[in-house]
Amino acid sequence: MKLYNSIGPNPRVVKMFIAEKGLDIPRVDVDLMAGENRKEPYLRKNPAGQLPVLELDDGQTISEILPICEYIEEVHPTPPLIGTTPKERAETRMWTRRIDLNICEPMANGFRFSNGLPLFQSRVHCIPQAADDLKAIAAEKLVWLDGLVAGRDFIVGDRITLADILLFGFIEFGAQVGQPLAPANKTLTAWRERMAARPSAAASA
Repeated sequence: MKLYNSIGPNPRVVKMFIAEKGLDIPRVDVDLMAGENRKEPYLRKNPAGQLPVLELDDGQTISEILPICEYIEEVHPTPPLIGTTPKERAETRMWTRRIDLNICEPMANGFRFSNGLPLFQSRVHCIPQAADDLKAIAAEKLVWLDGLVAGRDFIVGDRITLADILLFGFIEFGAQVGQPLAPANKTLTAWRERMAARPSAAASA
């Protein structure tokens, strides 16, 4: 396997997932700032021009961070980061989807439509007037999540999962682009400190 890598929260999520698995997957760096991902030959790897991409040994490629992590879990099930039973897997996917839709997407678009507008305005349909509202939605949903996971070590409970890795990657990204985690979110602040202390956090930075 080979991982096409770049800066940004999406590649970091996959790299942290790989590190938690104890795997060493070779990387090919793609210059996102220069738009290398929007040109051939990269577009043959992913016609959407997004990163990261996992290239399998037979040349087939998988894009989108959640399917990439799902595939890695299937071929390297230990340690489990999605689950070992149907119930565990369903719980992880439920929380991962909640985090992705309610926090990651509005946070990322809030960035693209404001701070990141000079880079993204020629690449995606940007809505600058929506930026502040999207950032507010992400912040509100972090408060919502903080209440839901109070008393837990991890998002799903007592086991680290893809949901934790996804949220951590985007919280770290938010801190870099003017959308920091509010200190009032005490549960998530303590959780973030525990996640940042994991070797996989440094390995994926």
